[in-house]
Amino acid sequence: MRGWWCEIAGLVLPVVCAGCGSPRTPLCEECGRALYGTWPCRVRPVPEPVGLPVVHAAAPYEDAVRAVVLAHKERGALGLAAPLGRALAGAVRAAAPAGTGVEPLLLVPMPSSRRAVGARGHDATRRMALAAAGELRRAGRPCRVLPVLRQRRAVADQAGLDARRRRVNLSGALEVAVGGARLPAAGRVVLVDDLMTTGSSLVEAARALRAATGSGIPGYVQVSAAVVAAMPLSFEINRN
Repeated sequence: MRGWWCEIAGLVLPVVCAGCGSPRTPLCEECGRALYGTWPCRVRPVPEPVGLPVVHAAAPYEDAVRAVVLAHKERGALGLAAPLGRALAGAVRAAAPAGTGVEPLLLVPMPSSRRAVGARGHDATRRMALAAAGELRRAGRPCRVLPVLRQRRAVADQAGLDARRRRVNLSGALEVAVGGARLPAAGRVVLVDDLMTTGSSLVEAARALRAATGSGIPGYVQVSAAVVAAMPLSFEINRN
């Protein structure tokens, strides 16, 4: 119901930019440039957790980008899925450049709890993953979304937890859903999310994928990750 209400509200309420509040546009040109106007970079949280796959992000999580991510995720601005998907597609291209890996691209969205999806009225990460996959396919890149991860146990709210407590909170929390282990024989797996803070969620997701297939994922070049945004310091500490 909430998802329907958000769609209807978007038709009757004044349209303003989610990034800066400028009138008559859901995302102005300047905020669009902040979101997807630069080439995505490899990002590394500080400290970098063991087991973190290589992660690329489209933009630092600050100012207009932060406002757009929150508007889509927490306030049901569903029309922002397309520009966020465009930004995510750019990060996916950086994480898995064309011609360097096995096709197709397989985007595995980070899962949200049923409670969170119910409260928000939509699955924000899956919605962005589908938009990103469409963007990549229109550009001629074979791509599929595989929502195979799920939470196997309840976890505490991550807000306010430091990096160590987040790792403990998420350890063993994810699994590949029943039937999800039947992954295609070949492809390039890219974990996708809207935001990376400490990297703990991506570490746990990569572990769950490996656990579902024993010692590794036969036929896959590697598991990497792409996010719309990461903390600004993750861009600055970009060690070789």
